[in-house]
Amino acid sequence: MANNESALILAIDTSCDDTSAAVVRDGRYALSSVVSSQSDLHSKYGGIVPEIASRKHLEQIWFVVREAMQTADVTFGGLSAVAVCHGPGLIGSLIVGCAFAKSIAYVHKLPLIGVNHLEGHICSVNLVEPQEPLRFPYVCMVVSGGHTSMYRVDGDAQYTQLGATRDDAAGEAYDKVARMLGLGYPGGPVIDALAKNGNPDAIRFPRPYMPDSLDFSFSGLKTSVITYLKKSKQGASNHSVEDICASFQAAVIDTLIYKVQQALKSEDVSVIAITGGVAANDALRWRIKDLENTGVDAINPPKSLCTDNAAMIGAAGYIAFKKGEFAGLTLNPKAYLPVGTDRRGGSASPQTPSQGDQSP
Repeated sequence: MANNESALILAIDTSCDDTSAAVVRDGRYALSSVVSSQSDLHSKYGGIVPEIASRKHLEQIWFVVREAMQTADVTFGGLSAVAVCHGPGLIGSLIVGCAFAKSIAYVHKLPLIGVNHLEGHICSVNLVEPQEPLRFPYVCMVVSGGHTSMYRVDGDAQYTQLGATRDDAAGEAYDKVARMLGLGYPGGPVIDALAKNGNPDAIRFPRPYMPDSLDFSFSGLKTSVITYLKKSKQGASNHSVEDICASFQAAVIDTLIYKVQQALKSEDVSVIAITGGVAANDALRWRIKDLENTGVDAINPPKSLCTDNAAMIGAAGYIAFKKGEFAGLTLNPKAYLPVGTDRRGGSASPQTPSQGDQSP
């Protein structure tokens, strides 16, 4: 790629229950970002049903990709590459996105890039306005329904994992507590909303700080909520749903903020980025903002970039594009895929871009 050329990457993400596509320029500018949510389909079951999710991806993916292309006003012939999330995630859902992306790459002779979903969350900060270069090193906490991890970022694609969840991720704990309370799925937004009218000090749920580690553990907190609800049924306590939500959320957020402060101190850095679906939580965003009063530079992407989206896949894909790290058509999805895994998915053969078909 010549220095004066812009790279336009079509990005696709079907890692869980959202079908998403985006067109990203130079890894920094999302020209379009389209997300088709399946929350209404899965809410009746209290969680994601993998088979339903994958079938819905099959129905929606072409329409979502076409809308992303039309919104960005680009054709396949104007693209530089196709980037797709190939893990971690629900394997049936990932298969749909990978198969579709490989088909586009093959037909239009475009380079194919495999992107780790977690790396996408880390790179979502590259899309934050104003467009200023990030100061390396920084610490990034990815906190979502499936993952709660801490990374040190020393440069593009230079990640060191500092800690990860040992059991339930934070978002998973939200969903399970919401199910216990009969609040439906997804649990994070509804608990956050109810907590605004509750007392966070009403119930003292445990804070799993684990001061000697940067790992996370929320299963004990979840068990504590179960125990409290059993006692409530026996008449041993009597707090409102709002108080329970506020008290549970306070325990989660206190723990996350403690871990952030612990990581910043241990790594001797002053920049923190919070990404992932739980980073859209209003109470957590307020607490992150408060860190700036202590001299910390806090980066919290807009909510649309925190939840699953393809724009972040495009941002991460651009880093691979610059390095020439392309996948072959043998790229396969993986339910478990640690950050730092080879993007080439078993084939290091780059494909040569061509103008291809001009119609989206």
